[in-house]
Amino acid sequence: MSSFIIEGGQSLKGSIRPQGAKNEALQVVSSVLLTSEEVIIENIPNIIDVNRLIEILKFIGVKINKLNSGKYSFKADELNLEFLKSDKYKKLAKSIRGSIMIVGPLLARYGIGSVPRPGGDKIGRRRLDTHFESFKKLGAEFNYDKKESFFIVKAKKLKGSNILLDEASVTGTANIIMTSVLAEGQTTIYNAACEPYIQQLCNLLNKMGGRISGIGSNHLIIEGVNKLNGASHKVLPDMIEIGSWIGLAAITKSELTIENVKWDYLGQIPRTFQKLGITVEKVGDHIFIPKHENGYQIQNYIDGSILTIADAPWPGFSPDLISIALVVATQANGTVLVHQKMFESRLFFVDKLIDMGAKIILCDPHRATVNGHNFKSNLKASILTSPDIRAGIALLIAALSADGTSKIENIEQIDRGYENIDEKLRKIGAKIERV
Repeated sequence: MSSFIIEGGQSLKGSIRPQGAKNEALQVVSSVLLTSEEVIIENIPNIIDVNRLIEILKFIGVKINKLNSGKYSFKADELNLEFLKSDKYKKLAKSIRGSIMIVGPLLARYGIGSVPRPGGDKIGRRRLDTHFESFKKLGAEFNYDKKESFFIVKAKKLKGSNILLDEASVTGTANIIMTSVLAEGQTTIYNAACEPYIQQLCNLLNKMGGRISGIGSNHLIIEGVNKLNGASHKVLPDMIEIGSWIGLAAITKSELTIENVKWDYLGQIPRTFQKLGITVEKVGDHIFIPKHENGYQIQNYIDGSILTIADAPWPGFSPDLISIALVVATQANGTVLVHQKMFESRLFFVDKLIDMGAKIILCDPHRATVNGHNFKSNLKASILTSPDIRAGIALLIAALSADGTSKIENIEQIDRGYENIDEKLRKIGAKIERV
């Protein structure tokens, strides 16, 4: 297993361009299964989770050509559905949670979709009921093999339905959209997720000949069509990586420019970091973070009460950035309550930060109170293990700000979501080695 060796306490400077969005890439790459014609997608990030999904598509029989860095052509005209029964498929699909995204397209086009219970981050319960209950409403039969932990859905014919989601699941919404786009009649999705990733998926499907309206809202209307055509698509920059760089710049007192961020799709991300006292400047379509020589002051509410940073569905603050906000708060001037509402295991990495000297009280599995040092004392170097993608990047940022040399193990978790992160960091002055 590889590790990062990090000499912390370095002030960084320069420009950084975010990769393509991981979560969008998983969705739009899965959507190529809906047509026999060529689909070209660019700005696909070179990260483990997306590469594993592309590998699965190859084994299923999708013809894949890499046109240049981050740009691929896909053609799903001759598929081998027998592969879905193989042990190799079960092993591959189990390794990434994104494998659930191929079930809807396969069900829509071939009348059968299957997936083992997906893996991914161990951050708490991540149920799949929203996906499969919706498939059933569209006319599919559902079966779960408990012994094999294997889900199967079948349908001779899918028909549109009125679907009210019990949660605004992003992956659930995407899967239902891809299933219903080829179903007979009209499907309405209420309480749909409206993240930029969902908007991008809908825009791609419409370019392919789909008929989806209400894009950007939580009420989607899909008129089923008989077939979809080929199309071209470009993945948005990854807003989670953008938020990670904002946090890194502040806690290391660095001057950074984050290029081509697509401001219109950032939602509450800039404003939330501004509440922590960070200067986030809009320069064209770039973000400029000046050097915070005098630190950053957490804002209180107008009645003087302590600020709460909490995750929320889009356009609220992403749950994937809660760990970054928490680390940034450890050097802020003031106190903040961090409330991770969605996942009950995501804050358990804070014991590592406490060992590094952070003043954090873990109130319960969902809430932590952070008392910032205001740079009067730095975090201490430590030997750390990355438990999941987002906690991993948070610990990496903490190590880059700490005094001394830190080691981060199990960095495959970071590589699952961040493309060549050590190379990017070295280009802006970080002292980091992969060993």
